[in-house]
Amino acid sequence: MKRAERLHALTEMLRRHGARGCSAERMAREFSVSVRTVKRDLAALERSGTPIWSRPGPGGGYGLAVGSSLPPVTLSSAQAVALLAAVAANPDAPYNDLARAGVAKILDVVDPRTRARAEELAARVWVDAPVSASRAVRSALEEALADQRVVRVRYTTAAGQTTTRDIEPVLFASREGRWFLIGWCRLREAMRWFALERVERATVLAEERSGHTVQEVGEPPRTSHPVSGVRSTR
Repeated sequence: MKRAERLHALTEMLRRHGARGCSAERMAREFSVSVRTVKRDLAALERSGTPIWSRPGPGGGYGLAVGSSLPPVTLSSAQAVALLAAVAANPDAPYNDLARAGVAKILDVVDPRTRARAEELAARVWVDAPVSASRAVRSALEEALADQRVVRVRYTTAAGQTTTRDIEPVLFASREGRWFLIGWCRLREAMRWFALERVERATVLAEERSGHTVQEVGEPPRTSHPVSGVRSTR
Protein backbone atom coordinates (compact mmCIF):
# COMPACT_ATOMS: atom_id res chain seq x y z
CA MET A 1 0.00 0.00 0.00
CA LYS A 2 1.37 3.39 -0.98
CA ARG A 3 1.77 6.00 1.75
CA ALA A 4 -0.99 8.27 0.39
CA GLU A 5 -3.44 5.36 0.41
CA ARG A 6 -2.31 4.36 3.91
CA LEU A 7 -2.95 7.91 5.18
CA HIS A 8 -6.49 7.72 3.80
CA ALA A 9 -6.97 4.31 5.38
CA LEU A 10 -5.58 5.45 8.74
CA THR A 11 -8.03 8.33 8.83
CA GLU A 12 -10.96 6.04 8.07
CA MET A 13 -9.82 3.53 10.71
CA LEU A 14 -9.68 6.27 13.34
CA ARG A 15 -13.10 7.50 12.26
CA ARG A 16 -14.63 4.05 12.68
CA HIS A 17 -13.15 3.57 16.16
CA GLY A 18 -14.81 6.78 17.32
CA ALA A 19 -14.30 8.02 20.87
CA ARG A 20 -12.60 4.82 22.05
CA GLY A 21 -9.64 5.42 19.75
CA CYS A 22 -7.14 2.91 18.44
CA SER A 23 -3.62 1.98 19.50
CA ALA A 24 -0.59 2.55 17.30
CA GLU A 25 0.27 -1.13 17.69
CA ARG A 26 -3.08 -2.22 16.28
CA MET A 27 -2.76 0.14 13.32
CA ALA A 28 0.77 -1.11 12.68
CA ARG A 29 -0.49 -4.72 12.57
CA GLU A 30 -3.36 -3.78 10.30
CA PHE A 31 -1.15 -2.10 7.71
CA SER A 32 1.90 -4.35 8.13
CA VAL A 33 4.22 -1.48 9.05
CA SER A 34 6.18 -0.55 12.15
CA VAL A 35 4.76 1.44 15.07
CA ARG A 36 7.30 4.13 14.23
CA THR A 37 5.89 4.39 10.70
CA VAL A 38 2.34 4.69 12.05
CA LYS A 39 3.34 7.48 14.40
CA ARG A 40 5.12 9.25 11.56
CA ASP A 41 1.96 8.96 9.43
CA LEU A 42 -0.22 10.29 12.26
CA ALA A 43 2.11 13.25 12.65
CA ALA A 44 1.78 13.95 8.93
CA LEU A 45 -2.01 13.85 9.20
CA GLU A 46 -1.90 16.30 12.10
CA ARG A 47 0.28 18.69 10.11
CA SER A 48 -2.24 18.55 7.28
CA GLY A 49 -5.00 19.65 9.66
CA THR A 50 -6.58 16.34 10.63
CA PRO A 51 -7.84 16.78 14.24
CA ILE A 52 -6.14 13.80 15.94
CA TRP A 53 -6.00 13.35 19.72
CA SER A 54 -3.65 11.04 21.61
CA ARG A 55 -3.98 9.37 25.00
CA PRO A 56 -0.77 8.00 26.60
CA GLY A 57 -0.40 5.00 28.89
CA PRO A 58 -2.06 1.57 29.07
CA GLY A 59 -5.31 1.55 27.13
CA GLY A 60 -4.29 4.73 25.33
CA GLY A 61 -4.17 5.38 21.64
CA TYR A 62 -5.21 7.81 18.95
CA GLY A 63 -8.54 9.10 17.68
CA LEU A 64 -10.32 11.90 15.86
CA ALA A 65 -11.55 14.90 17.83
CA VAL A 66 -15.30 14.91 18.44
CA GLY A 67 -17.15 17.56 16.46
CA SER A 68 -14.28 18.13 14.07
CA SER A 69 -14.95 19.47 10.59
CA LEU A 70 -13.27 16.54 8.87
CA PRO A 71 -15.09 15.70 5.61
CA PRO A 72 -17.35 12.62 5.97
CA VAL A 73 -15.56 10.70 3.22
CA THR A 74 -12.00 10.74 1.92
CA LEU A 75 -10.89 8.61 -0.99
CA SER A 76 -7.74 8.00 -2.95
CA SER A 77 -8.00 7.98 -6.74
CA ALA A 78 -7.56 4.19 -6.74
CA GLN A 79 -10.40 3.76 -4.22
CA ALA A 80 -12.65 5.93 -6.38
CA VAL A 81 -11.88 3.82 -9.43
CA ALA A 82 -12.53 0.65 -7.43
CA LEU A 83 -16.05 1.90 -6.73
CA LEU A 84 -16.59 2.85 -10.38
CA ALA A 85 -15.41 -0.57 -11.54
CA ALA A 86 -17.59 -2.39 -9.02
CA VAL A 87 -20.83 -0.75 -10.13
CA ALA A 88 -19.94 -0.89 -13.84
CA ALA A 89 -19.08 -4.59 -13.77
CA ASN A 90 -22.28 -5.59 -11.98
CA PRO A 91 -25.23 -3.94 -13.76
CA ASP A 92 -27.62 -6.66 -12.57
CA ALA A 93 -26.66 -6.25 -8.91
CA PRO A 94 -29.56 -5.14 -6.70
CA TYR A 95 -29.78 -1.37 -6.26
CA ASN A 96 -27.06 -0.82 -8.87
CA ASP A 97 -28.61 2.47 -10.03
CA LEU A 98 -28.53 3.76 -6.46
CA ALA A 99 -24.91 2.66 -6.17
CA ARG A 100 -24.04 4.58 -9.33
CA ALA A 101 -25.73 7.68 -7.94
CA GLY A 102 -23.87 7.26 -4.66
CA VAL A 103 -20.50 7.00 -6.40
CA ALA A 104 -21.31 10.10 -8.45
CA LYS A 105 -22.06 12.02 -5.24
CA ILE A 106 -18.77 10.91 -3.74
CA LEU A 107 -16.82 11.99 -6.81
CA ASP A 108 -18.58 15.35 -6.72
CA VAL A 109 -17.12 16.14 -3.29
CA VAL A 110 -13.56 14.79 -3.58
CA ASP A 111 -10.84 17.30 -4.31
CA PRO A 112 -10.35 18.17 -8.01
CA ARG A 113 -6.86 16.62 -8.19
CA THR A 114 -8.08 13.27 -6.87
CA ARG A 115 -11.08 13.35 -9.20
CA ALA A 116 -8.89 14.08 -12.22
CA ARG A 117 -6.53 11.24 -11.34
CA ALA A 118 -9.49 8.91 -10.81
CA GLU A 119 -10.98 9.79 -14.20
CA GLU A 120 -7.63 9.20 -15.92
CA LEU A 121 -7.18 5.84 -14.19
CA ALA A 122 -10.78 4.81 -14.86
CA ALA A 123 -10.20 5.20 -18.60
CA ARG A 124 -7.65 2.39 -18.30
CA VAL A 125 -9.98 -0.08 -16.57
CA TRP A 126 -12.25 -2.05 -18.91
CA VAL A 127 -15.17 -4.20 -17.79
CA ASP A 128 -17.10 -6.84 -19.71
CA ALA A 129 -20.50 -6.58 -18.09
CA PRO A 130 -23.40 -8.84 -19.12
CA VAL A 131 -26.50 -7.34 -20.68
CA SER A 132 -28.62 -6.07 -17.84
CA ALA A 133 -32.07 -7.41 -17.07
CA SER A 134 -35.04 -5.12 -17.62
CA ARG A 135 -34.73 -1.96 -15.52
CA ALA A 136 -38.49 -2.04 -14.83
CA VAL A 137 -38.26 -5.64 -13.58
CA ARG A 138 -35.26 -4.96 -11.36
CA SER A 139 -36.87 -1.82 -9.92
CA ALA A 140 -40.00 -3.76 -9.00
CA LEU A 141 -38.05 -6.56 -7.34
CA GLU A 142 -35.85 -4.10 -5.44
CA GLU A 143 -38.91 -2.18 -4.25
CA ALA A 144 -40.68 -5.37 -3.14
CA LEU A 145 -37.71 -6.49 -1.05
CA ALA A 146 -37.06 -3.05 0.46
CA ASP A 147 -40.73 -2.48 1.34
CA GLN A 148 -41.36 -6.11 2.36
CA ARG A 149 -44.26 -6.55 -0.05
CA VAL A 150 -45.44 -9.39 -2.28
CA VAL A 151 -44.36 -9.22 -5.93
CA ARG A 152 -46.19 -10.88 -8.83
CA VAL A 153 -43.87 -12.11 -11.58
CA ARG A 154 -44.08 -13.79 -14.95
CA TYR A 155 -41.25 -16.31 -14.83
CA THR A 156 -39.80 -18.80 -17.30
CA THR A 157 -37.89 -21.77 -15.88
CA ALA A 158 -34.75 -23.29 -17.39
CA ALA A 159 -37.02 -26.00 -18.82
CA GLY A 160 -39.04 -23.38 -20.69
CA GLN A 161 -42.17 -23.44 -18.51
CA THR A 162 -43.72 -19.99 -18.07
CA THR A 163 -45.95 -19.22 -15.10
CA THR A 164 -47.30 -16.23 -13.21
CA ARG A 165 -46.71 -16.49 -9.50
CA ASP A 166 -46.71 -14.40 -6.33
CA ILE A 167 -43.45 -14.29 -4.39
CA GLU A 168 -42.70 -13.12 -0.87
CA PRO A 169 -39.14 -11.78 -1.33
CA VAL A 170 -36.55 -12.67 1.31
CA LEU A 171 -33.16 -11.78 -0.17
CA PHE A 172 -31.04 -11.27 -3.28
CA ALA A 173 -28.12 -13.61 -3.91
CA SER A 174 -25.27 -13.75 -6.39
CA ARG A 175 -24.06 -17.17 -7.50
CA GLU A 176 -21.59 -18.03 -10.25
CA GLY A 177 -21.96 -14.59 -11.82
CA ARG A 178 -25.77 -14.61 -11.84
CA TRP A 179 -28.22 -12.77 -9.61
CA PHE A 180 -31.25 -14.41 -8.00
CA LEU A 181 -34.23 -13.33 -5.96
CA ILE A 182 -34.89 -15.87 -3.21
CA GLY A 183 -38.37 -15.90 -1.77
CA TRP A 184 -41.41 -17.90 -0.74
CA CYS A 185 -43.23 -18.99 -3.89
CA ARG A 186 -46.96 -19.18 -3.21
CA LEU A 187 -47.50 -21.27 -6.31
CA ARG A 188 -45.08 -24.00 -5.18
CA GLU A 189 -45.52 -23.33 -1.44
CA ALA A 190 -41.77 -23.46 -0.95
CA MET A 191 -38.66 -21.30 -0.86
CA ARG A 192 -37.33 -20.87 -4.40
CA TRP A 193 -34.41 -19.20 -6.23
CA PHE A 194 -35.50 -17.05 -9.20
CA ALA A 195 -32.86 -16.03 -11.76
CA LEU A 196 -33.37 -12.33 -12.49
CA GLU A 197 -32.79 -12.75 -16.23
CA ARG A 198 -35.76 -15.18 -16.36
CA VAL A 199 -38.22 -12.73 -14.83
CA GLU A 200 -40.16 -11.23 -17.74
CA ARG A 201 -42.48 -8.97 -15.76
CA ALA A 202 -42.78 -7.93 -12.12
CA THR A 203 -45.49 -5.98 -10.30
CA VAL A 204 -45.35 -4.98 -6.63
CA LEU A 205 -48.61 -5.72 -4.83
CA ALA A 206 -50.09 -3.78 -1.93
CA GLU A 207 -50.00 -6.89 0.25
CA GLU A 208 -47.19 -7.21 2.78
CA ARG A 209 -45.25 -10.45 2.91
CA SER A 210 -46.16 -12.84 5.73
CA GLY A 211 -42.82 -13.02 7.53
CA HIS A 212 -40.63 -15.69 5.97
CA THR A 213 -37.05 -15.27 7.16
CA VAL A 214 -33.49 -15.61 5.89
CA GLN A 215 -33.07 -18.59 8.24
CA GLU A 216 -35.62 -20.49 6.14
CA VAL A 217 -33.38 -20.12 3.10
CA GLY A 218 -30.56 -21.87 4.93
CA GLU A 219 -26.83 -21.27 4.85
CA PRO A 220 -25.40 -19.29 1.92
CA PRO A 221 -23.20 -21.12 -0.59
CA ARG A 222 -19.65 -21.70 0.65
CA THR A 223 -18.25 -18.86 -1.44
CA SER A 224 -21.01 -16.39 -0.55
CA HIS A 225 -21.60 -14.03 2.35
CA PRO A 226 -23.85 -11.04 3.18
CA VAL A 227 -22.58 -7.72 1.83
CA SER A 228 -22.73 -6.38 5.40
CA GLY A 229 -19.71 -8.60 6.06
CA VAL A 230 -17.65 -6.94 3.32
CA ARG A 231 -15.77 -4.44 5.36
CA SER A 232 -12.13 -3.54 5.28
CA THR A 233 -9.98 -1.04 7.11
CA ARG A 234 -7.58 -0.84 4.20
